[in-house]
Amino acid sequence: MSQPSSGRGDQWTFLTNHARVLIALAQAPDTRLRDVAEHIGITERAVQLIVADLEAAGYLTRTRVGRRNRYTIDPTVALRHPTEADHPVGDLLATFIHREDTPAANSGRAAS
Repeated sequence: MSQPSSGRGDQWTFLTNHARVLIALAQAPDTRLRDVAEHIGITERAVQLIVADLEAAGYLTRTRVGRRNRYTIDPTVALRHPTEADHPVGDLLATFIHREDTPAANSGRAAS
């Protein structure tokens, strides 16, 4: 069996930062993006750009509640890659979030 190259072997992961941000917001819809950034280990600006991407693609909506934002995820939107396009994002979230807390468990209703 081949060994990973020493320059890259420990640097890759299975999930993108987009997936990590989406999962974090599904778990805590009222969290500050600063806290998401700290939790994931990326910059706050990177999280802001990812949230903008996710919002533009229809995966989440942002609602102003007082001085904070609340993020609502649409679990019915399909994953983006052609080989996964027959799966909704709710399936991905269900893998990482307790079943009773997942948007997919809410019978297709928009999740908070």
